[in-house]
Amino acid sequence: MTERKLLILFGSQTGTAQDTAERIGREAKRRHFQCRVEALDSYEVANLINELLVVFVCATTGQGDPPDNMKMFWRFLFRKNLPPSSLCQLDYAVLGLGDSSYPKFNFVAKKLHKRVLQLGGNPLLPVALGDDQHDLGPDAVVDPWLLALWDKILALYPLPPGLEIVSPDVRLPPKYTLHYLAEDSPHPDGGLLQPTAPRTVPSELHPFPARMVSNQRVTAESHFQDVRLIEFDVAASGITFNAGDVVMIQPQNCSEDVQQFCQLLRLDPERCFVLKPTEPGTSLPALLPQPCTIRYLVTHYLDISCVPRRSFFELLSYFSTNELEREKLQEFSSAQGQEELYSYCNRPRRTTLEALWDFPHTTCAIPPDYLLDLIPRIRPRAFSIASSMLAHPDRIQILMAVVRYKTQLSKPRRGLCSTWLASLNPEQGDVRVPLWVKKGGMKFPADPDTPVIMIGPGTGVAPFRAAIQERVAQGGRGNCLFFGCRQKSKDFYCQAEWEELMTKGFLTLFTAFSRDQEEKVYVQHRIRENRRLVWELLSSGSAHVYLAG
Repeated sequence: MTERKLLILFGSQTGTAQDTAERIGREAKRRHFQCRVEALDSYEVANLINELLVVFVCATTGQGDPPDNMKMFWRFLFRKNLPPSSLCQLDYAVLGLGDSSYPKFNFVAKKLHKRVLQLGGNPLLPVALGDDQHDLGPDAVVDPWLLALWDKILALYPLPPGLEIVSPDVRLPPKYTLHYLAEDSPHPDGGLLQPTAPRTVPSELHPFPARMVSNQRVTAESHFQDVRLIEFDVAASGITFNAGDVVMIQPQNCSEDVQQFCQLLRLDPERCFVLKPTEPGTSLPALLPQPCTIRYLVTHYLDISCVPRRSFFELLSYFSTNELEREKLQEFSSAQGQEELYSYCNRPRRTTLEALWDFPHTTCAIPPDYLLDLIPRIRPRAFSIASSMLAHPDRIQILMAVVRYKTQLSKPRRGLCSTWLASLNPEQGDVRVPLWVKKGGMKFPADPDTPVIMIGPGTGVAPFRAAIQERVAQGGRGNCLFFGCRQKSKDFYCQAEWEELMTKGFLTLFTAFSRDQEEKVYVQHRIRENRRLVWELLSSGSAHVYLAG
């Protein structure tokens, strides 16, 4: 009898593809498969030739790009020297997650499906194209596709004699078990944020604890939006970057939310634990120290402020001791209940913590072992770097709008990372922020004499500030910037800096202050007014044009 082994590989940017991959993994366990779920870049890609059964789940980002955690896999798969029969023993299926409002809808999934086919793979089903724009979201495609997939897979790998599919009423074991240490055991110091001598260039697994140098509000106090110019010290980190690159910041939950969460779940924040994987071969979460306190887990790891997904309510329903709550949770996790779940969660942007408040009987019955199955990890946030190393050596600056908006819920919604960063005051002691740098999608001309036209309304001007600083340091004068905001007196970022560069002849600046006169004026009006100059730069100066929102 052939081994019933299934490998599920995912490429995920925001966590949706990972969530779907883990859902397929749970369905595989109910069908008694030996199953591994891994990010594509964590998987040793050379082993793919030995696999018999693989399901790929992948998102598409930006302009048809693969997510960050499958970029190495992608490069390997498209190597010209791979023999066309490399994957001839592989049965596979590809599930794509995309958004049909983008021109390259599900481009990565379509291309992956085609490439594995070229290399001799045998597709079990046509590629599934999940669509965020559908009223029911990607599940409208995913649900029926998975039913068909299991029919195909079970025809190839029938259930072993005497075994039935594990009923959906039965709760699967958790991925990890939490083993509390004796009350008097020494406390871990949450070693992640201790400045250590960097072993390698900082990365997601080894962020650099950068000291915040300044945190300055750059909009008028009377302006509705709070925008900050924040500076970090990255001396001795090994970090280097160019204009157009991006800084990734790993945020944390605020202490009030952490306290509420621990009270709701009746957890002692000071208790120490170690994690043990339930199944051999499962690796431990990379960003959690061992041993760890509950407070560290909830502050730095569990994303209690994200909008919960369908899988959250499905798992929660198993812990419910209250019939009314259990019925509601089961409805939210059913295919029929997705519209109602959307209205409850996604439309008002209700957080995981707020959802837990609404199910109090269930929440206090959640076994701590299941916390890491129930709540995803906090994802890093990306910011355009707004400074150049040539102008500010050993420093990174960002221009950040503090996210705050109203929905039908009484409490305003707040961005996790921007609210946390805005709350930090470097004048009150040593403030550290875990960060690393990533290549951005914008490349500026290597020759500083090539003119550039930059269109950057609002905080979209951030990467252009880096580019202008870099080009000015190299003596480049052909810098043309179209900047737009609401009012000259309230949100004209970096005004003094731009004016000084204009005086010195390094910058041509056109501004559009949309609310400073009766009729609204935007950057596109200024471009039209200056069309002769723009055309001259494009036609005879072969200028590059950049746009950031």
